[in-house]
Amino acid sequence: MRNVKKGVVPWAKAGLLVRQSLTQGTPYAAVMITGGHGVRMQHDFIHDVAGGAVRGPVWLRLTRSGDTLTGHESGDGRTWTEVGTVEPTGLPETVEIGLFTTSPGALWEMAEAFAQATATFDQVTLRGANGSWRRDDVGVTMKEDGRTPHHPGEVVESGGRFLITGSGDIGPATVDGGLRADLVLAGGGVGLIPVLVAAVVFLTSDHRRGVFLRADHRRGPTGTGLAARAVVIGAVAFVTGLAASAVVVPVGLAMLRVNQNPIQPITPGTGLRVIVGYAALTAAAAVLALGLAALVRRAVVAIGLAVALVVVPHLLATAGLAPWLLTITPAAGFAITQSVPTFAHVVLSPLGGHYPLPPWAGLAVTCGYAALALGAAAALRRRGAPRRVPPPGAAPGSTPTGSTFGHHP
Repeated sequence: MRNVKKGVVPWAKAGLLVRQSLTQGTPYAAVMITGGHGVRMQHDFIHDVAGGAVRGPVWLRLTRSGDTLTGHESGDGRTWTEVGTVEPTGLPETVEIGLFTTSPGALWEMAEAFAQATATFDQVTLRGANGSWRRDDVGVTMKEDGRTPHHPGEVVESGGRFLITGSGDIGPATVDGGLRADLVLAGGGVGLIPVLVAAVVFLTSDHRRGVFLRADHRRGPTGTGLAARAVVIGAVAFVTGLAASAVVVPVGLAMLRVNQNPIQPITPGTGLRVIVGYAALTAAAAVLALGLAALVRRAVVAIGLAVALVVVPHLLATAGLAPWLLTITPAAGFAITQSVPTFAHVVLSPLGGHYPLPPWAGLAVTCGYAALALGAAAALRRRGAPRRVPPPGAAPGSTPTGSTFGHHP
């Protein structure tokens, strides 16, 4: 028995459409009501203008003047408010006009579930158009026999009223548009674990060698020494992450293309940001692990905390669980690897390659955590650092007899 959940997904759409032809990907303009985002005016897949909120039935009007299309909305059919004016690319003199209903997939548990919506249209009026109504299922997929539609749409006409049922979407290509470039870095979260371990060991190994004052050897490095170590481990981690991503991203994409896999378009600037951004994320995560090690003074505990803060939230969110973790934890920095653009009228989810925060904002969260951990550790060291008090009668600046500096067994 199929699992069925009633309700309308936020980006379900129903409205008036003008387009070049019924071929997928051709220019269009539409004014519509949505399941949860009010009235919208959209065109050519990536453009979206918000109208008013929806409070019950709404009147919609779409007019053309030359190459310009204007959408209007009304609550009573008498007073109209303009939603937007657009000029779709390459719109011919003769176009297709009609009514449409779509419903993109709904995020349900750990996957995207099929969704279908039905809209009622009445008091439909055409001006300056001719031809009879016909029904088309644009972009419908076929079952294995190649002839039977998979989840076909439906139109029921009665007394000038149309009930139109549809699924899918009219908007930017997401999963159906090909594989995302950032998928070649799918193991990037787990790949950070050795870096986090190395950062912690880098601090604790110096601690064990006893390079500090005898009286301070249990406290770790002072603030200045900690900052120096953060610079070193950050630089090494950045170079390591850069070397890894600079190989994995282009080679991985090349292998996917050789095997005839469709790839979503990616600009050179975005590709560079993904590669360099992953290196920056690696450096920030390493500095965070260093700061945690200086705070807790236990290597195993520091490693566990670093993995729990950086790696685990990323794995949970990309599996479809608790995506909000990518806004409040250091794992937010993985947003820097997002390779697909963000549009207001697309369902945003890590499952589809979208992160709750913009790329650089997400990286800033990770850097903020790293700076906070490092600053807290430095402050703790300064507050707990020992002070040398000269004995009575000693000359200022002299070294008391019996004090010990440098290495110790």
